[in-house]
Amino acid sequence: MQFIGLGIGFAILALVILLFAIRLLLGENWLMGWLRGMFGLTLLALALTGGLIAYDISTYQEIPSDRPLLTLSAVAEGQQRYRVTLLEGAIERSFLLDGDLWQLDVRQLHWKGLAHLIGLESGYRLETLNGRFFTAEQQELASFTQVDLAGSLYGVDFWQWLRHFQKDLFIVDANPLRVNYLPIADGAVYSVSLAPTGLLAQPLNSAAKQALKDWQ
Repeated sequence: MQFIGLGIGFAILALVILLFAIRLLLGENWLMGWLRGMFGLTLLALALTGGLIAYDISTYQEIPSDRPLLTLSAVAEGQQRYRVTLLEGAIERSFLLDGDLWQLDVRQLHWKGLAHLIGLESGYRLETLNGRFFTAEQQELASFTQVDLAGSLYGVDFWQWLRHFQKDLFIVDANPLRVNYLPIADGAVYSVSLAPTGLLAQPLNSAAKQALKDWQ
């Protein structure tokens, strides 16, 4: 709910800027006032960008304290092809994934400074699920080796902007998190939690434990 609230806050601010921009642009003789017109167009662009940032922030979720981020389970649907199901709280999604191993990339927004003092909690967003074969030949021929789990509208990506320009706005860090490749097997179930050192994946049943044992 926190990130939805932040998104709504940004959206309201964007709406206020948008209304002000429209008022400027529709005023009498705005073409005669070049500066006034440029200022109005700038505000309009800011309003649209703010709305897209609001949406992007709302796609993040608070990091749960009483459960793992998710559980991942796999059911074989062919030779080295699996139906992978991700369960985040009450949200369940399933995808086809090819490979011998799986990898998960997650984005984190870590609030700090004043944002942390006022009670904002860090959030996360699942990014990509990848499958990998032991051999390069199989990897090149596979059809389902990457699943995009989230996306940003029209390229307005708040997290990526922070990473690219190395900005933290003094209140938030954009951190990449990853579960490195682990074996996938029919019936295997893993949990993924956030530990102080990063993401921690643990086998939850005998199929996952046996897959890890055989792989190591």
